Amino acid sequence: SAVSQSFGAHFCEVEVDEDLGKATVTRWVATMDCGRVLNPKLARNQVMGGITFGIGMALYEQVSYDPHTAQLIGEYYLPTHADVPEYDIAFIDRPDYGLDPLGIRGIGEIGACGVPAAIANAVFHATGKRLRDLPITLEMLMGEPS
Repeated sequence: SAVSQSFGAHFCEVEVDEDLGKATVTRWVATMDCGRVLNPKLARNQVMGGITFGIGMALYEQVSYDPHTAQLIGEYYLPTHADVPEYDIAFIDRPDYGLDPLGIRGIGEIGACGVPAAIANAVFHATGKRLRDLPITLEMLMGEPS
């Protein structure tokens, strides 16, 4: 039998403060195809969590360490409620009976897939800088376009 997988699309808008070299996500739209959605509120919250995880991965989370001692240096930042926009999340909500009789598929981490790429593309659109390393740091944003 064929195995079905969930998938989705993410779109975002970022503002880049050129004086501070800080990117802020200002708008987020995502549409997911996860088969039949049994609990829309829970599904939306799962995707919101994945997007927030991806925003952290793209813009905040970095572990600096001393290469000689392997001791962590500095602080580790995570996105908070103030760092995320209002999410516009939709589901195709079409049963997929190829996987199971209820027509459902897993949501799991589907909300995080593609989030850093969407942010990096939005940063490119805003600045002309194609950044391929994460997290996108102040130094990267303040540097010359690549």
